[in-house]
Amino acid sequence: MSRRTRLLALWLSAPILAFVVLGGYVGRTSAQEDSYRPLRIFEDVVSLILNSYVEEVDIDRVMTGAMRGLAEGLDAESTFLTQDEVVALERDAPLPEGQTGVTLTRQYYLRVLSARDGSTAAVAGLRPGDYIRAIDGESTRNMSIFEGNRLLRGSVGSTVTLTVIRGNAAEPQEVVLERTPAGSSIVRSRLAAADIGYLRLMAFDSGIADDIVSEVDSLTGAGARQLIIDLRGTADGNFTHGLEAARLFVSSGTLAIRQRRGAPQDLTVAQAGDGSIGLPTVILIGAGTSGAAELFASALATNGRAELIGGRTFGRVAEQRLIKLVDGTGLWLYWAKYLTATGEPLHRQGLEPSVAVAEPSFVLGAEPPDVDPVLEKALEQLAVDRAT
Repeated sequence: MSRRTRLLALWLSAPILAFVVLGGYVGRTSAQEDSYRPLRIFEDVVSLILNSYVEEVDIDRVMTGAMRGLAEGLDAESTFLTQDEVVALERDAPLPEGQTGVTLTRQYYLRVLSARDGSTAAVAGLRPGDYIRAIDGESTRNMSIFEGNRLLRGSVGSTVTLTVIRGNAAEPQEVVLERTPAGSSIVRSRLAAADIGYLRLMAFDSGIADDIVSEVDSLTGAGARQLIIDLRGTADGNFTHGLEAARLFVSSGTLAIRQRRGAPQDLTVAQAGDGSIGLPTVILIGAGTSGAAELFASALATNGRAELIGGRTFGRVAEQRLIKLVDGTGLWLYWAKYLTATGEPLHRQGLEPSVAVAEPSFVLGAEPPDVDPVLEKALEQLAVDRAT
């Protein structure tokens, strides 16, 4: 290997080295040797690519792809950010007002984590797990969630075309979505039966606790004595607001445990005055239930305040932050995660329902089934609980 090649390989691998150090590879000397051995292999790979590939190599493109792969090998949400993405993130500049209602995750391509109720994405039938292979013809194979979110936003009334694959479908379908303003309502309620209230929480934004109190008061005034809380497809919101909402239902005990690497656990516990809502409750969950919604559901379930019905949740219950690298690029990494009140992992594990019910499947573009088996099972379960 020439001196020039070695220097170039070292320069290119500097961000990787920074990532490794931040990841906590410091330890015993022998452990360090084992940990850094892959970096020597990486140097060899860079040399072989530079000197042996049949065509001239675009080093920036290759290295960006390599570093994206390194970060995304951790989980679906961690990513390597370009200089432009770091600048945009630090500026926190507002995106255009028009949106589709899609919350994104990644698995090989961008995927739908949820489609917010009433949004154009929900109306078009997009569901958790749908692959978005392209946005306006641009492949999402190497696209970050940040870039995907930027492309989905635009002026109100404009459109965006998604190339979507559902399940094992052989051919992708193009779905055209109009960008609309975000809806203001995040809570809806109705009577699901004569004495059973139904509460739909679409996001855990600021003011969610007050909205819940108001809607539950209306439901009890209308005769509700039991409560169904629907968190299916609820993926937006803040962990703090999720815990604020949980306090309404849990009068004593631990709500959640926050864990940072190498730091003491931080417990969130119920306080005097918590637990003002005492209705027997079940919670509907599924693959699109994520983040603050999982934390809320976990707090109620582990404290015996609610039974979980539906499917396993997504398992995205951790906080992320930006770590800048020397060349202006950055890493967007999880740095703190939440555990259940009993110390069980939530992040990357999700919540398992006590009563499992599969969501009905249907072809993209077809009308969804009229019957909601998860809701029907919840009504049945509450009837059994009432009888016993």
